[in-house]
Amino acid sequence: MSIQTFIPVIWEARLLQHLDNALIARNFFNQDYEGNITDQGDTVRINQIGNVSIFQYNRNQDMTPPETLATSAQDLVIDQAQAFNFQIDDIDRVQARSELMDSAMQRSAYSLAEVEDTFLFNLLGAAVPTANKVTVTISTPAEMYELLVQLRKIMVINNVPSIGRKVAVPPDAIALLLKDDRFVGTGGTNAESTLQSGFVGRAAGFDIFEVNTTPGGNTVIAGHQLASTFAGQIVKTEAYRMEKRFADGLKGLSVYGAKTLIPEALASATVTF
Repeated sequence: MSIQTFIPVIWEARLLQHLDNALIARNFFNQDYEGNITDQGDTVRINQIGNVSIFQYNRNQDMTPPETLATSAQDLVIDQAQAFNFQIDDIDRVQARSELMDSAMQRSAYSLAEVEDTFLFNLLGAAVPTANKVTVTISTPAEMYELLVQLRKIMVINNVPSIGRKVAVPPDAIALLLKDDRFVGTGGTNAESTLQSGFVGRAAGFDIFEVNTTPGGNTVIAGHQLASTFAGQIVKTEAYRMEKRFADGLKGLSVYGAKTLIPEALASATVTF
């Protein structure tokens, strides 16, 4: 590879494709404001309209004056920046160079994904209101399913839309759920074709994702995309010729930020398996 033939747009697209395959936590976030980001330090102001009052209408009587809508604003700050930087020496055989570069890009993407997933799940876990947290000890498939039902109840009480509810669970939980017919019958078979994205099936009204990056490795997190927002960009990819070596280098920068806007739409469980 030479500097003259390097096309940044192609490499950026390849990196994003690998990130999409590896990331799981983004499934728990909306990305409504992503198009507004250009670099680290950017801030997106998100406005929210308050409740509208409802009143009894009486025929042939004037209505009360229209109320002034109240608004509130929250800031989404792009405060995370992760980079990679690697080289490929000219001594490597020419026919292997493109393969090496592609593999290195994949590894860079997966490493970025792991850091991002950990950050996002920690953010979700910290945002869950105390009233929506439970602590349980689980040893049977029935107890694991019961936990999902309990988390579903929290979602219903808080008026979280039934369509789009998701739950992230550690491998110990999936090992139990796979033994419960209520899980296998509703989503276990389909999971074989979608395992790459972390989705493993449905149960108790949740899309279930198996992850290794929830807080403490034993936390179950339930929620909906409307609760939190994420925005991120691969803002830079740059090929360069190394000054003191016969080698090509490639470096890139990913910036992102996330914020929970409606914490009531989240719930979590700290589980001892």
